[in-house]
Amino acid sequence: MKRKERATEIVKILKKLYPDVSCTLNYNSAFELLIATQLAAQCTDARVNIVTESLFLKYPTIESFAMADYEELCRDIHSTGFYRNKAKNIIACANRLLSDFGGEVPDNMKDLLSLAGTGRKTANLILGDIFKKPAVVVDTHCMRLSKRLGLTANDTPPKIEKDLIKIIEPKEQLEFCHRLVCHGRLICIARSPKCEECMLKDLCKEYKRK
Repeated sequence: MKRKERATEIVKILKKLYPDVSCTLNYNSAFELLIATQLAAQCTDARVNIVTESLFLKYPTIESFAMADYEELCRDIHSTGFYRNKAKNIIACANRLLSDFGGEVPDNMKDLLSLAGTGRKTANLILGDIFKKPAVVVDTHCMRLSKRLGLTANDTPPKIEKDLIKIIEPKEQLEFCHRLVCHGRLICIARSPKCEECMLKDLCKEYKRK
């Protein structure tokens, strides 16, 4: 079976297993998702959701983040890790949105990548979840499962993204990535995957190799 054909079958199975999926970060606006995704770097979504519950009450607008005291914001987001760099980027990002984008989160990759603390993973999540555009969000689950399933032979997020774009239909891309997160947490766990329970094992390169 060719890679694209296998990808199509994997998409079908994942849709049956996880019919209703969405971003696991809590947010009420494009800017909140942007902040939450930046905080999620090297941190679990569950921890970020705990932090942002009070964070977004304290800083309810882009302006409030732009004017935030750096040291105080560091304390507010301390438990997400790498808090100093994250705080610096959040403040810079908020100021850039106000000065260059009229306080609106941009709807294209080029402008999103120009924002402090915003890489392709964050940008794709914004494009997909907020603006409903085709988007491949390459997080740790996507990287691990895509390689195990044989959908890519690459190790870097940009190359994996390009590989998946070629074989996953545009309308399926975002939810496919959300479903990989679900499957990665429940079944295809990093250190001890539950291969015998996996509904994808007959399509999995890693399972066949073992």
